[in-house]
Amino acid sequence: MRTMASSASSRGIAAIVGVGPNLGRSIARKFAHEGYTVAILARDLDRLSGFADEIAREEKAQVFAIRIDCSDLRSVREAFEGVLSLGFVEVLVYNAYQPVSWNPTNFTDIKVEQFEKSIAVSSVGAFHCAQQVLPGMVERGRGTILFSGCSASLNGIAGYSELCCGKFAMRGLSECLAREFQPLGIHVAHVIIHGIVGAPRLANCRELCMQGGQFTAKRRKGWINGPRRAGPDLLVLAHSR
Repeated sequence: MRTMASSASSRGIAAIVGVGPNLGRSIARKFAHEGYTVAILARDLDRLSGFADEIAREEKAQVFAIRIDCSDLRSVREAFEGVLSLGFVEVLVYNAYQPVSWNPTNFTDIKVEQFEKSIAVSSVGAFHCAQQVLPGMVERGRGTILFSGCSASLNGIAGYSELCCGKFAMRGLSECLAREFQPLGIHVAHVIIHGIVGAPRLANCRELCMQGGQFTAKRRKGWINGPRRAGPDLLVLAHSR
């Protein structure tokens, strides 16, 4: 964990789980800008420490880098021991993502190990992280948990079973938590990002769409109806208004 001498700000801790170079880093920067002490968590501690230094310098904020493997309960618990040692968690953002192939994969070709890993990161990890912060939020009678999802949580997509199953489960978890903890003053939301953040990595757009239960669109050069992408900083700004 990156160490900084000081305590949490009066706004509390914003814990951002799943911080990479795009959306996660932009979310962390936004919370730092708003005056939170920020804990950023991901598997690659070296890269994470660089993000922490960058955001702390640019926003004149307290930013801590903590390693986490969201598919490993022990790692989650150890990581949140570090987070909670900084102060109370006012906001948890779960943005962890297990990379999957951008090309459709036949269901019979999916290895059970990669399917289980996707489920573990998308939904089981979200479950474990939420369990770490909810007791403190309930005790204080306030708090916010945000899960970053995608359109794969709404519709099954042929060739993307491992992605959709994990994202469906995360959406279900967020809805259950919202209904259970809203009366206790805790806000839980599942934010759907309907598009690709950053530069496009697919040569097509509609290949991810289901029409009539069939995978009908063909791969083609360029983006259909224009690129469906957004810069991460712009996306965070849009959702913060």
